[in-house]
Parts: sequence; C-alpha cells; structure tokens
Amino acid sequence: MNDWTSNGDPLLTRFRFATVGTGDLDGCEQDYGSLGYHVRERGAVGEDLAASWGTPGMAGRRYVILSTTGASDDYIRLIETDPVPEYRALTTFGWAAFEIIVDDVHQVHELIKASAFTVIGEPKPLQFMPSIVAMQAVGSSGECLYFTMESGDRSTSILPRPRSLIDRPFILVIAGPDFDALRNWYCDLFDLKRRPLRDSRISLIQTAQGLAPDTVTRMTTAGLRDHGYLFEFDEYPPGPGLIARPRPCAPGMLPPGCAMASIATVAMDRVAPLAITPPVRREGTGYDGRLACTVRGPAGELIEFIEEAA
Repeated sequence: MNDWTSNGDPLLTRFRFATVGTGDLDGCEQDYGSLGYHVRERGAVGEDLAASWGTPGMAGRRYVILSTTGASDDYIRLIETDPVPEYRALTTFGWAAFEIIVDDVHQVHELIKASAFTVIGEPKPLQFMPSIVAMQAVGSSGECLYFTMESGDRSTSILPRPRSLIDRPFILVIAGPDFDALRNWYCDLFDLKRRPLRDSRISLIQTAQGLAPDTVTRMTTAGLRDHGYLFEFDEYPPGPGLIARPRPCAPGMLPPGCAMASIATVAMDRVAPLAITPPVRREGTGYDGRLACTVRGPAGELIEFIEEAA
C-alpha cells in the first residue's frame, strides 16, 4: 500500500482548514451539523485577512469553523460568499474535492442519504486499492466531498485511522489543465512524497463533464510529512468540445464550493515570496498566533500557508 516513488522530507506537514464558499451559511452549517460537525468558532472576516486571500469583497463576511469529535483540530471552515449559479462541481480547475476518512462508509452513506447532501457515487472499492471503499456527495454549496474507509488492515494502510464515524479531511483534490505542471509545482517546491501515476476511468468526472465512458484521467497522489495527509492531482483537459475551465467566481470573493485549503508548513520562507500579501501572525482557531500567508497555485487555487514549528 505504501508504494512511494520518492522519499523526501516534505516541507508541508498537515492540513489546517478545508474552506467552503457558500451562499447560505446558516443552511450549510445545519447540513454539516447533521453529519456530526460541531462549531468551534464564529466570526466575520477582517479586512486584512480578506486582503491576504486576494479577495477584498470577503471583508465582513461571516464564517463558521467546524470539526468532529474525533478530529477536533482539523477544521472545515464555512464562509459566506455571493452565489455563483453557473458553478458545477467537478468541472472547473482548483480545489475539486475534500476527501474525509470515516470509520464505516456504509453507515455514512445512510446518514448522507438522509441529509441535504446529494449522493453522486455509491460506496465501492477503489480500482487500484480494493480494500479502500469510498463514496462521494455534493453539498448545497457545490462542494464535493469524498467519504473513504479502509476495510483492510488499518495498521499498514496509507489512510489515517478514524477516531469517530466521520473524522477529518485527509486528501485534498486539486484539478488542473496541465497535469505535470500541477504535480511538479507541489512536489518539487515542497519535496512531497510522490506516488505512482495512474490512468483511471473516473465515472464521477466523466458524468460531470459529459465525457465518454472510456475517457482516461491522469491522476496521482503525493504525501505530506505527517501520516495520512495527501494531495490528489487530477487532470481536467481543456479544449474544443470539453467543458473544463477556470472556476467562476463573484468579483472580489472566494470561489464557490471547495474554495481554499490551509496547509501547515515548516518553510514559510519558501512561500513568502509568492504570497499575495506578506506573512503576518494571526490569532484565532487554527491560526493560534502563527505566521500565515496565501498563494495562488498553478491551477488558480488559493493555498493558505500557516507556520508550523520545524
């Protein structure tokens, strides 16, 4: 299972926030509450923080920080944004999905069916790792969530051990038009642990983008320093007759759906020159007085980096 093709010392350690942009913050909070998420902090986005994201229109917008009992310091952050009616999940570049480790995917499936989330993929084993069983759903704000279980030996799995029925995001999925540029930017800049490339027939992407059933998607994952934190890179090829495109976004706002990822790093000096605004110390849940700054990645995605002690 641990078929790494490189073994560096990654400069990214773990995830801090998986941020969802929503046009209905109160409704979205209720949706996640039905899955066992609890509020850890409420507030409004300050002007300085909004500027650091390159989204001045977010100043004053309400947010809620959530986590489950098993993953009290791995957060999903919901932030109110202006609606973008034309946005559809799994059709645009940037953060495509947040994948969450669960203890029993079949029990979660029943929970999701009774919630405001829409199931778009029933639980089934992965093509290349059949002991891993995953399902997929889309929330009311267009965010795509994968829920994944290790049904085999959890002591040797690449997946983290769940500490509650629904635990934490452990894979953040990034889609882009140039697969090699996307993967290499993250892996080279941060010395991530690479895994084999896969040519996969991913029915979710085929359905969302109207692709033929035999369409192959290039994809792979890469590991951060801490166990059970990975990126997945998916290729969304653009071109005539294809619908993949940059994420539509209201002016000055965060993108809809899976809007931004916040990652802990031991190499703030490496990302600071790329930042939208210089790193500053930020207080509050998930920041805790650490330096933070935001970078726009190669697929247009927003990545907030938060300082981690080396």
